[in-house]
Amino acid sequence: MSPKYDVFLSFRGIDTRANFVSFLYKELERRGIRTFKDDKELQDGQRISPELQRAIEESRFAIVVVSLHYAASSWCLDELLKIMENGSITVMPIFYGVDPFHVRRQTGDVAEQFKKHEAREKDHEKVLSWRQALVKLANISGQCSSKWNNDSKLVDATVDGISEKLMNFTRLSNGGKIVGIERHMKKLNRLVDLNSTKPVRVIGIWTSGGRNGRSTLAKHVYQTWCKQFETNCYLGNVKRIFKGRHLAHLHDEFLEKIEGAYLTSRGSLKRQKVLLVADDVYKVEQLDALAEDFTDFGPGSVVVITTQDKQLLISYGIKDVYEIEDLRCEKLCDLRTFAFKKRRDIFAAFESALNEAKDFVTECFGCPSSSTSGVYEKLLKEFN
Repeated sequence: MSPKYDVFLSFRGIDTRANFVSFLYKELERRGIRTFKDDKELQDGQRISPELQRAIEESRFAIVVVSLHYAASSWCLDELLKIMENGSITVMPIFYGVDPFHVRRQTGDVAEQFKKHEAREKDHEKVLSWRQALVKLANISGQCSSKWNNDSKLVDATVDGISEKLMNFTRLSNGGKIVGIERHMKKLNRLVDLNSTKPVRVIGIWTSGGRNGRSTLAKHVYQTWCKQFETNCYLGNVKRIFKGRHLAHLHDEFLEKIEGAYLTSRGSLKRQKVLLVADDVYKVEQLDALAEDFTDFGPGSVVVITTQDKQLLISYGIKDVYEIEDLRCEKLCDLRTFAFKKRRDIFAAFESALNEAKDFVTECFGCPSSSTSGVYEKLLKEFN
């Protein structure tokens, strides 16, 4: 089961919610990176909700923004403890306005904050576990705000790092789904001139296979291309967004998810280069609803539509279509090869163990009897 969120954000609200974290969250969302950000500030002594615990468990990465008052909050420290105890999540610290040395050594402000915890908290084992979690975090190489002359560059560097890791993860975890992802991207880059200043272009991606492979390619395209556009929007699983709802909901979803540095109103899109990726479109009416928005995009804009219905693209007059016969078939072939290799390796190991056992019997008792050899041959045959 794939994680529900790409990123879990851990931060101290009074320090960074209204500034750095809000900018970071907006950029993560703009790049199509699914991010959990809790908007409730719990008071000290309150327990972390089951929803928050599930969000940590269902995230691939955790960005922990350690700010001046982060270690002063028992809630933040509880949250950090949950993150550091989760062996499946990749932790990326950002030391915002604090020195990682002081966090690691727990000196200065951090020392004072822990003195207060120790005075308040009856469970000293818990305080010790907070200390250990903070040390463990500070030992992880991360971003430090003192090395950047403004927050926007720190945000860009952080999100670039997450995007790259996610794309690497996609290549590793979905390598069977999309064999030769770079080959597909080269062909798509030839099909779409990203430096063009022509009016908005609509590109179709069609495959007869399952949705997972097509959606993985759509997201990879979005994450690879989005930095070359002023404004971006990723609409994942349009079929799900549209199901049981009025067409206007698709338009609302677009307005909600579109992000850009210069986005002030819908009318301002006419002056901007926009990238829109709409995944899993299955009705002409959906294209019509999206067209109400993308016909207003400025020169150089690109709209990517992924679908399993080739006739949909033809009937809508989309001429630039990238066709892939069956992404899922490639996955199955790859898995079969992998399974065969694993089975062959296991059989070789089993045969080797039997041979060693046979040699041991021979060494201890002389030549093996015909009955012993028969048992050996039978075991080998049945295992194979």
